[in-house]
Amino acid sequence: MITLLSPSKGQNFDPSEVTAHSQPQLLSQSKKLMVALKKMSPSEIQSLMSVSERLAELNYERFRQFSTPFKLGAAKQAVLAFQGDVYSGLKAEDMDYDDLEFAQNHLRILSGLYGYLNPLDLIMPYRLEMKTQLAVNGHENLYQFWGDIITDCLNTECSDKDTVINLASNEYFKAVKPKKLNSKIITINFKDTKDGKTRVVAIYAKIARGAMARAIIKNRINQPEDIKQLVVDDYRFQKDLSTDDAWVFIRKQPKPKT
Repeated sequence: MITLLSPSKGQNFDPSEVTAHSQPQLLSQSKKLMVALKKMSPSEIQSLMSVSERLAELNYERFRQFSTPFKLGAAKQAVLAFQGDVYSGLKAEDMDYDDLEFAQNHLRILSGLYGYLNPLDLIMPYRLEMKTQLAVNGHENLYQFWGDIITDCLNTECSDKDTVINLASNEYFKAVKPKKLNSKIITINFKDTKDGKTRVVAIYAKIARGAMARAIIKNRINQPEDIKQLVVDDYRFQKDLSTDDAWVFIRKQPKPKT
């Protein structure tokens, strides 16, 4: 069983006590993207990414500093570098060695720049969302650039008896081609109930996706059916709202903190 997560825009490259690390397996593809990105001016980056002038300048410098091989210090393990709502739920920074080892074998992070990451893969600071319309080598955007590559990575790791648990956002999961995937896919959604209405609340759902990935890791779950028994941030599996390949967890929406 492989669980998929999205990356995050926010990143923290402060030193970590964790020394175990690996190298991204698709780094040769990342280098092709970086060749194109390094040719861009700050104003071109700003236009491409629809970011502020300050962020454009920051990423211009980041792209220029990108160099391989990655080493601890300049680079950091992906699961520890990413910050944001999903990763506030995952809380990888307080996982022990055994947790991180299990994650290394069962968790994958999709990325616009790196494609397909193991949690302990070293990454350099970057910003490149999967939906970016970056033209590279005849491809109009990153979905075309990655093509079947990410799906092929999953097929290398998963047989038709395995299951992919999709906790990634729609933006990133679109880089996977389900019809070409060997294994079954189960997408997990989180919904909140308030005033008799049940709906997805984006910020809560993001945190819950990370928390679910954490629960899978902490409980060493490798059979999809066991996920149904998990209670994550008060979310519980709702059979009547679920299908075979789309599972729904719901809870009563909490009151905002004051």
